[in-house]
Amino acid sequence: MELMDVMLKRRSTRKFNDEDITKEELDKILHSALLAPTSRNRKPCNFMVIERKETLELLSKSKDHGADLLRGANKAIAVVADTMIADTWIEDSSIALTYMHLMATELGLGSCWVQIHLRSRDGVDSQEIVRDILKIDDHYKIVGVLALGHSDDIPEAHSIEDVDKGKIHFLV
Repeated sequence: MELMDVMLKRRSTRKFNDEDITKEELDKILHSALLAPTSRNRKPCNFMVIERKETLELLSKSKDHGADLLRGANKAIAVVADTMIADTWIEDSSIALTYMHLMATELGLGSCWVQIHLRSRDGVDSQEIVRDILKIDDHYKIVGVLALGHSDDIPEAHSIEDVDKGKIHFLV
């Protein structure tokens, strides 16, 4: 598949079946994250693979809306950035999440980015909730968690005709 095809095919999937992700599939997704560029090559991101159903269940309750799908995921990967290494943790984490999302698409897997940064549960910062669940220090920040799994419910690919070319502006 060419990169443009992968980009067009990449869609958020919120329903997963019971088929396990293989070690080879997981390794490719994690390797793609490690290949993601970071500001000044500081590499502040760590990748926590969540496989335990109990932990996925807890994470599914980490924010008011949009995390429920983690309950049905086969695995999830939390991108945990060390703010003591780089102040560009939002950008670096976002790029890594995107790379993993695209690799999951390339592999025919369903995936969905669950936003954690700037979200809350009953007025409590979702990052605090996730840090508590994953038992990580306060100087780590979490932009998001990528839910992963095989799915029978992956939405149709976009077409290049769907893009809003009005968002492109040429400065002369």
